[in-house]
Amino acid sequence: MSTRPFLSHIPSSTGPKKGRRKDPIEQFIGSNQVILQSGLNQLRYMVLVEGLLTPEGYETCPYRTYIWSILLRVPPLDTQDYLNIVAQGPPGVYAKIRNDTFRTLTKDLKFKKKVSEEALIRLLCAFAWDSTLPIGYVQGMNVLAAPFLYISKSETEAFALFQAVMERNIPLYILPTLNGVHTGLRLVDICLRVVDPELFGFLQSKFLKAEIYAFASVLTLSACTPPLSEVLHLWDFYFAYGVHMNVLVVVAQLILIRTRIFESSQPMTLLRTFPDLQAKELIKLAISFIPKVPEDIYSLLVRHPFDSGIQDIVKNTRL
Repeated sequence: MSTRPFLSHIPSSTGPKKGRRKDPIEQFIGSNQVILQSGLNQLRYMVLVEGLLTPEGYETCPYRTYIWSILLRVPPLDTQDYLNIVAQGPPGVYAKIRNDTFRTLTKDLKFKKKVSEEALIRLLCAFAWDSTLPIGYVQGMNVLAAPFLYISKSETEAFALFQAVMERNIPLYILPTLNGVHTGLRLVDICLRVVDPELFGFLQSKFLKAEIYAFASVLTLSACTPPLSEVLHLWDFYFAYGVHMNVLVVVAQLILIRTRIFESSQPMTLLRTFPDLQAKELIKLAISFIPKVPEDIYSLLVRHPFDSGIQDIVKNTRL
């Protein structure tokens, strides 16, 4: 078994380009905030309304890691701590990790140019060693890790963010049984029935439940659908307002191709690959669904990635 990824050089962070004018969000996070909660609320609003901008000459927003760290309440991790974890070598799930990493976002040339497979392997192996959850590795974590490595200035930053989201935001998504994912898929059906009963009924008549067509989208928080630049904007929104919003974004994906679904003689063929993400449109639609969703269902939606106590309730909710 090769250990080459553990012997490779781990790049350190690089500073921002000089002479760039800071935009309003970047200025805001650099200012003093007297009241933490009000500052966070203002930041969330700015992320929603203004969005994180990518300056000329950059491939992605240069301060996105700081925004995610603030929204997710993730403190800096000492690089030596990460190196110490990596130095433990390949964990027991190493073969599973290697079986997935080589096919991560293979069609995204910018990602492949910036993020090496070795870096992805190291991060996932470090998580397998250091996670407080006894899970090691499950399929799909490679895709979930990819955006963190792409936007971060170092593997250490990426690891800290990835670990926080996996353990605090979606711990039920990465259980070996993927309980949270299956609950999320059930909620896609429930929310679609509320938002668009006609489309829901049509898909049900074709025996097309979310378990069949939306598994990857729910599992990866839509990171499986290109382009990565739009995934990042969706994740800005998720980390500001909750990762549960991905369920409503999946419903929004269906609404955007509603006419094509009805007109298709084989809708499953159409649903096998969702169209490229349009983050602004999807976020707008997802937010518009919230008033239509009953409060008790919305509460289940919010809690489903981390609260195992609501799984049976969702499972037994009538469609």
